[in-house]
Amino acid sequence: MWDKIKGGLYGLLIGDALGVPYEFRSAEQLPPLEQIEFTPPVGFQPTYRDVPAGTWSDDGAQALCLLESLIDKGTLELTDFADKLVDWYHEGRWAVAQQVFDIGIQTSRTLTTYYHGMSPYESGNTVPDGKGNGALMRVLPLALWHKGTDEQLVQNAHTQCLVTHGHICNQVCCALYVLIARELLQKQDFNLCYQTALSKLRKIYQQMPEHERELEENIQPDKVFYGEGSGYVVDSLFSACMILQTCTSYEDAVKRAVALGNDTDTTACITGGLAGIRYGYEHIPQRWINQLRETDLVDQLLLRLQSA
Repeated sequence: MWDKIKGGLYGLLIGDALGVPYEFRSAEQLPPLEQIEFTPPVGFQPTYRDVPAGTWSDDGAQALCLLESLIDKGTLELTDFADKLVDWYHEGRWAVAQQVFDIGIQTSRTLTTYYHGMSPYESGNTVPDGKGNGALMRVLPLALWHKGTDEQLVQNAHTQCLVTHGHICNQVCCALYVLIARELLQKQDFNLCYQTALSKLRKIYQQMPEHERELEENIQPDKVFYGEGSGYVVDSLFSACMILQTCTSYEDAVKRAVALGNDTDTTACITGGLAGIRYGYEHIPQRWINQLRETDLVDQLLLRLQSA
C-alpha cells in the first residue's frame, strides 16, 4: 500500500514536471513520444526557458500545500488550506526554489479575493462559470491521506474546490477522481476501479440531487472516454481515464498525456497521480526520480504522512 501512496504523489509531481516544457503546444508541435523527457530534444524550445528540467509547476505546489495542510490539521481545514495557497501564490510555498510560475487566471483571481477578506467557502465562486482543472490537479492527496468513509472523502473533495474553483462541475469531477484513486490503492484494473468508483458516487449522490444532475447530464460518465488535454475539467478527467484504460506502464501513461498537447503539465499531473498509484513508486523510471528537483522536501512530507 505504501508503495502505491508514494507512487501517487511522485507520479503527480513527475507528470507535472514532465509536461512543463511542452505546455501550450499542439499535439502536432510536440516531439515523438519516445523523445518526450524532462529535457526536450535538441531543436525544441521549451515553454519556460528559465525553468530548469525536473521542476513541478503550480499543480504540484498546490497539491503539496493540500497534503501539508491535511497532515498539520488532521482534517480538511479550509482556512488553513487557503492560507497555504496564498502563501504559495505570494511567497512560493512548495514551489521549487520558491519560483512561482504558470498560475491560472481563475486561481489568481480567486486567491486574491480570498486574501482581501472573502470566506474560503465563497471565494471560488468569484468566477461562477469557471470549469478549469485547477482544483482537480491538486486533489489527489486527499485520497492518499484519507481514512474516512467514501461519503466523507467525496464531501472533502467538494470542499477543497471552494477556495478557487467552486462550480459544481469541478466538485463532481474531483469526487469521482478521488474515488477512482481510492479504488486503485486496492486493485490494479482501471476499468473495474472506474466502474466501482462511479457506482459508489451514484449511490452517494442519491442524497444530493444537484450533484447527481451534474454528473449524469453534463459530465455523462458512461460515455466512451475521449480527451484532448485541454484545461476544461471534464476533458482533463476523461483524458486521464482514456489513457489509464490502455497504458502499459507509468512512463507510457504520462508520455501519452503530454503527447495530447495543450495543458500538458496538468494532464500529465492528473494522469500521473493515478498511474503512480496503479503501478507504484517502484515502477516509476529511476531517471525521472533522480531528475526531479527538491525530492528531499517531498520525502520529508511523505514521512510525516506515513506517521500521521
